[in-house]
Amino acid sequence: MRRFIAALATALVAAALATGAAFGVVALLDATPDQPNTPLISYDTAPAAP
Repeated sequence: MRRFIAALATALVAAALATGAAFGVVALLDATPDQPNTPLISYDTAPAAP
């Protein structure tokens, strides 16, 4: 019975750690970047012909 309880406790702790890691990864991916999202190259449009 002790081994069963130990295995159950280990499985619960592993599931809790996996869930916490998953939520942490999602939180990191949802974080906004430090720099603004500006294009490196911009193409100026030519003025319209009269």
